[in-house]
Amino acid sequence: MNVTKFVPIVDTLRTYDKKNFRFDLIAALTVAVVALPQSMAYAMIAGVSPAYGLYSAIVLTIIGSAFGSSHHLATGPTNAICLLISSYMAAYVGQGNFFATLFLLTFMVGAIQFAMGVFRLGSLVNYVSHAVIVGFTAGAGVIIAMGQLNSLLGIKLPSGHLSSIGKVIACFENIDKTNYVALGLGLFTIAVILICKKINKNLPGALLGIIFSVVLVMVFDLEKYGLKMAGNIPTAIPPLSMPNFSLEAAGDLAVGALVVAIIGLVEAVSISKAIASRTLQKIDPNQEFIGQGLANMVGAFLSSIPGSGSFTRSAITYQNGGKTRLTGVMVGFIILIVLIFFAPYAKYIPNASLAGVIMVVAYSMIDKKAVAKVLKTNRNDAIVLVVTALTTILAPELEDAIYAGVAISLILYLKDSGVASVRTLTPVQASDGRFVEQEFNGQRSISGEQPISIIQLEGNLYFGSSADLENKLNNAFNDAKVFLIRFKGVGVIDITALEVIEAFINRAQSDGRKVILSGVDAKLYKMLEKMHIVHHIGEENIFMSEDEVFASSGKALEEASSFVRSVNYSVQERTVQA
Repeated sequence: MNVTKFVPIVDTLRTYDKKNFRFDLIAALTVAVVALPQSMAYAMIAGVSPAYGLYSAIVLTIIGSAFGSSHHLATGPTNAICLLISSYMAAYVGQGNFFATLFLLTFMVGAIQFAMGVFRLGSLVNYVSHAVIVGFTAGAGVIIAMGQLNSLLGIKLPSGHLSSIGKVIACFENIDKTNYVALGLGLFTIAVILICKKINKNLPGALLGIIFSVVLVMVFDLEKYGLKMAGNIPTAIPPLSMPNFSLEAAGDLAVGALVVAIIGLVEAVSISKAIASRTLQKIDPNQEFIGQGLANMVGAFLSSIPGSGSFTRSAITYQNGGKTRLTGVMVGFIILIVLIFFAPYAKYIPNASLAGVIMVVAYSMIDKKAVAKVLKTNRNDAIVLVVTALTTILAPELEDAIYAGVAISLILYLKDSGVASVRTLTPVQASDGRFVEQEFNGQRSISGEQPISIIQLEGNLYFGSSADLENKLNNAFNDAKVFLIRFKGVGVIDITALEVIEAFINRAQSDGRKVILSGVDAKLYKMLEKMHIVHHIGEENIFMSEDEVFASSGKALEEASSFVRSVNYSVQERTVQA
């Protein structure tokens, strides 16, 4: 058994290039600085102590990075998942077994995700198109920036959950309460990042901006100006915990666990694919499912709440030069070290500086070249991108954007696939079966002096396109003596489409015309047999597809020409006798 396939970190360690260590460490330090206050905030959204967010940021990040597919995905507490946790755990608040039940939810989420990976259901995410990913990424960048506006301005928001748009509205309503010291620190951090990028792209601008901000806060005692800081961080390692393994509790949490698991996977894989579109890394969705599942299952025994891939922290990993999955592993250990040794100093991190870092990351998440390419290349993809981006920004839940994008993609696909590809061909030389292809223009075809009418069917023919196929075949019916129906690359054909073709054949035969089929593969031939079409037109009039280009059509055309000659000869003979 290939261990590296199921434990990717083994292969990473075995082939690790020491040159990457500096990049991985710098990225890990930057991510850890952001993850500390962010994880605590998300835990509070979930309705638990900030400490549990930090425990999750340690355990889930290490396990998810070690066993997942992506080099850049940062696993841990996320906004959407924590909101769901709060909803599903509301009934247990105040009960003595609250945390044991919460850790059961974490375990169940992981078990569902792990099972989906083992049973190789990762292909489900293939239905998330590139346009959806680009739109989702762009929209996520916008809402991340919107969500940090109040921290950048140092404005305290009203209590209660607010959407990203709600936060922006609240900021403008309270713009007169802007803390200019906080705004100054945030803009200073952004300036440091941009200057570092101008000097050398490898400089850890975000990390330097945070460090300089902490120094300014401590030297000039800026806290007295009402700055909101990261706050006190608990100095403890993740304690062991035991989930409440009871059938009753598992039954009550089953639906919630399934929803959290699926949404977590959609988030994780979407984020992984979004970053992989830039790094060109090949993502294995099944392995990512397994990595997310193991992270949550292990986390259940180490006081962790359910988590998923974080767009913010993953983007920071990529933007700050992280090269391998060791970045995520180091993030977990750095947070652990901070909890043990440096908690008193981490509290001096101003939220405005963190907001500055995240603002830059949010801007960089919008792949402007990819957006322009999608908008200019294909109308359907452009619609999908715009709908996904707007849904990401406007919908109450982040995952709604993925659902909307996939739904619009499928609707547009079905709309386009409802059009049957029917073309008319004109033979150049009957002896070798070469053709000049003429686009079918939807108007009634007129045979004129041409005794053979060649109709080419292409693509997938199924019930959705049967009405269009029937209309085009009716228009293709003319006064030709022979109809040669050519199947070119017809990958899928169902009984509804075959019935339309059978009706055309019956119409032609009842009018004394001959019908020949060419390019028929073995699978299609069996279907024609079962529908008795082979019996109706005769085996001699069906020509199987061959490796040689146009071989089948050439032979069919020879048969058609022979038939026309025989008919003409019979007509001439009857004329002479008369």
